[in-house]
Amino acid sequence: MEGASFGAGRAGGAIDPVDFLKQPQTLLRVTTWIFSIVVFGSIVNECYVNKDSQHPELLCIFNENESACSYGIAVGVIAFFGCIFFFVVDLYFQQISSVKDRKRAVLLDLGFSGFLAFLWFVAFCFLANQWQRTTLTRGFSQGADAARAAITFSFFSIIIWVVLALRALQRYRLGTDMSLFATEQFGSDPSASYPGYPGGSGVESTETYQSPPFTETLEPNPKGYQVPAY
Repeated sequence: MEGASFGAGRAGGAIDPVDFLKQPQTLLRVTTWIFSIVVFGSIVNECYVNKDSQHPELLCIFNENESACSYGIAVGVIAFFGCIFFFVVDLYFQQISSVKDRKRAVLLDLGFSGFLAFLWFVAFCFLANQWQRTTLTRGFSQGADAARAAITFSFFSIIIWVVLALRALQRYRLGTDMSLFATEQFGSDPSASYPGYPGGSGVESTETYQSPPFTETLEPNPKGYQVPAY
């Protein structure tokens, strides 16, 4: 993109909501936002069940391991609010006039996306491992579909957050390869000279000195002056 910095146009440009919503990055954020809702919503609503009629207390369906349910909920909530935050950042990114602030925003996006991809990878492995060890009783079988949905969308979330991290890395490399706001007023030819100062009236003066100053020869003894004798 000509005149762009870190994947966006010059600061102050108009934001088209339709074009913004059609951007791949926006679609990815909305998708992973929905996935996070599915994961922590499934765990909260249907993954705490009674083991049987003799155990009225609610237990985590993932091998009765409370840590598995708590971790899945925590990662889902972090991803939920993280998607909202970076959605707003993407919306106002073009309004950021400072190149340094844009760079910080892109680096933050890169770090957060990579971190969330790692958290979702751990969540997928943790939940899948605990689900394999789960003994399905009559009570646990009621939440089996929700448990499988949480595991499945955890896996999909890994892929999307990795893609978001790669896109942030691409934007960072694009920004560092450009010299916007520093050399845009000069020509593209590196050997081109700097532009000179324009003349005041635009018309060159044709007046020249008739004779250079201080060129008259001085007589050793000017007339009317005599050297005194001592």
